[in-house]
Amino acid sequence: MLAQPVDRKVIYLSEYISVGLSLCFAYLIGVGVPILIYGASSVSLTLLFSGLMLTLVFVSMAFLASVLTRDKAKAIGLALLFWFYFCLIYDGLLLWIIYTFSDYPLEKVTLFLVALNPIDLARIMMLLKLDISALMGYTGAFYQQFFGGLWGMTLAAGILVLWIILPLLAGTRIFIKKDL
Repeated sequence: MLAQPVDRKVIYLSEYISVGLSLCFAYLIGVGVPILIYGASSVSLTLLFSGLMLTLVFVSMAFLASVLTRDKAKAIGLALLFWFYFCLIYDGLLLWIIYTFSDYPLEKVTLFLVALNPIDLARIMMLLKLDISALMGYTGAFYQQFFGGLWGMTLAAGILVLWIILPLLAGTRIFIKKDL
């Protein structure tokens, strides 16, 4: 495909759009149809939105992993490492930081650290929509105060969009300059 007179940027972005759209449609059919059947609410729409955003985030990261390595197996391993890091390792590091510095006020620090993990950000958006932030204790009250309103949800959505765009731009830049 690269032998054709088509710009590399167009090839990369069109592949991203096709994979991202197909996965989003699959998510919408698998999750969206049951939500519409059993009744749509603001909670279910938040679930759909956060799921779609996380799908696009991890497609961006998978594409970045594919251009960082030459070998398919290494790219798959790197994409799995991204997933493993954001699902498990990051939460362990965050808990370690909170436990180590428990004598200090960490509300604003944890707010910043949550923005560095798209899964945690989507999880907090869902918890706040379910109105069970009281189960999260004082930190949940702080998150409710910050993310609870329209401005906070818009900010969280904007951060998730950044999580989509930044790996996509990095991958595009690497793909354009890569010697194949």
